[in-house]
Amino acid sequence: MPDVNGDRRTYHSPSRAESARRTRQAIVAAACRLFVERGYTAASLRDVAEIAGVARPTVAAAFGSKPALLRQVLDEALAGDDQPVPVAQRPWFAPVWQATDPGGVLTAYAGVCTLIGRRAAQIFEVVHRAAGDAPEIAELWATLNRNRRAGADMVVRRAVETGPLRAGVAVDRAVDSVWILNDPGHYAVLVLERHWPEPDYQQWLATQMCAALLDDPT
Repeated sequence: MPDVNGDRRTYHSPSRAESARRTRQAIVAAACRLFVERGYTAASLRDVAEIAGVARPTVAAAFGSKPALLRQVLDEALAGDDQPVPVAQRPWFAPVWQATDPGGVLTAYAGVCTLIGRRAAQIFEVVHRAAGDAPEIAELWATLNRNRRAGADMVVRRAVETGPLRAGVAVDRAVDSVWILNDPGHYAVLVLERHWPEPDYQQWLATQMCAALLDDPT
């Protein structure tokens, strides 16, 4: 609608925006449930729409495609919400930055990995299984692995800022070790399948990271 000066202005309704956000959240929750229960290939956008209580065109309008919806489900599982804040800037990542020695950095990061495993281990497995059947999901899986290594690199470099690694352990090799250990697949196997208590898993992960990089794992 033009104003009195003939300019067109965009109408913004906070209630409409909040309603759209709730719809997106319902779609993401439904998609996550179906992807985990049925796998990526078997879960259709029509099924997602039915579970979310919306029309199928609403799902397509909100996310565009099933690969895009899977990426959103994954992003929210990693971050914990739909806010555009990088993982490294989240409050629950802060202990990594606050630690004052390498062992503290790695122990804090084990806590981060445990939290991410709780939220994202199952959807990681969905992506892994679908990667062999869909090229676009194969690229998503490759991106996940690159991002995990980038995270490991960031943490190792933070550890080095606070103190030395074990003699003879090169930074690149240290990054590879942490990269192997930050895989949510370990959480899936040990906590979800073998029913380890989460604190036991977190302690095991911290011990493995410290043993791989430090002279004194304690």
